[in-house]
Amino acid sequence: MTSRDRLLGLTVVVLWGLNFLAIRAGLDHFPPFFFAALRFFVIAIPVILFVPRPQVPPKWLLVYGLGFGVGQFAFLFWAMHVGMPTGLASLVLQSSAPFTVVLGAVLLRERLRPAQVCGLLVAMAGITVIGWDRAQHAALLPVALTLLAGLSWAVGNIGNRKAASDQPMRLMLWMCVIPPLPMLALSFCVEGPSAGWNSLTSSLEGTGPLALAGLAYIVILGTVAGSGLWTALLSRYPAGMVAPFSLLVPIVGIGASWLVLHEEPSILSLIGGAVVIAGAAATQVSGRVRPSTLSRSRAPARVGV
Repeated sequence: MTSRDRLLGLTVVVLWGLNFLAIRAGLDHFPPFFFAALRFFVIAIPVILFVPRPQVPPKWLLVYGLGFGVGQFAFLFWAMHVGMPTGLASLVLQSSAPFTVVLGAVLLRERLRPAQVCGLLVAMAGITVIGWDRAQHAALLPVALTLLAGLSWAVGNIGNRKAASDQPMRLMLWMCVIPPLPMLALSFCVEGPSAGWNSLTSSLEGTGPLALAGLAYIVILGTVAGSGLWTALLSRYPAGMVAPFSLLVPIVGIGASWLVLHEEPSILSLIGGAVVIAGAAATQVSGRVRPSTLSRSRAPARVGV
């Protein structure tokens, strides 16, 4: 990988790490499910108008959208709304990597290598440490919801793989068309028919402008720029060479949360998070194959939150 492309990879890491601050800013004003719907709605409209639909089986596009778009963000935003620290959320969400390996083995009959099994066990140990530490200081619900977000991301990855698109950026953009309506329905049923609208009409007051800035960051820098750069890297290099960059995202997320939000994660949570990242790295790196045996375009892109 060239120095320029390494710099691009690190740029994506920073963009995605700061995404968690943008999410926090949005959740300080908007209800979580409505904010998730808004996040995808802003992208979906221009995509429908200007981006040709990828030629993939609709059912796998639906699985991708429901898993990555609806499930992941419903659980993640809910978790952060009920108390999941911003930096810790970026750590626990890395559970998506081992979850993807497990689902690939169960649903796609992908063979698990011994090192991958070890990585899964290590990641589970790290998650257990984080859960035990949280149980001593706060409710476990936010951690459980974030784990469900990671599992949903993994389901989306399976849909991405089965879609097998040779235009991954177009596939990712059209995935964004699926979540708005289910998220709006969820917001209507759980948050009430007027909660989202009231937050939108008051978005120029109080915490509203910062929330709108957070929304703009997520859409423009986190999704379009970050995912665009990530997809470009995946088109040039094997997935096993690119994917480890995503494991640096929690470092930026925790550092930014500490500097801006004054969140101070416990030592035990940091240790558990480091163990999760180590396990996730093992499941990714150990599964690398030569570029000649796997089309780079078929590797599932880890799209930033």
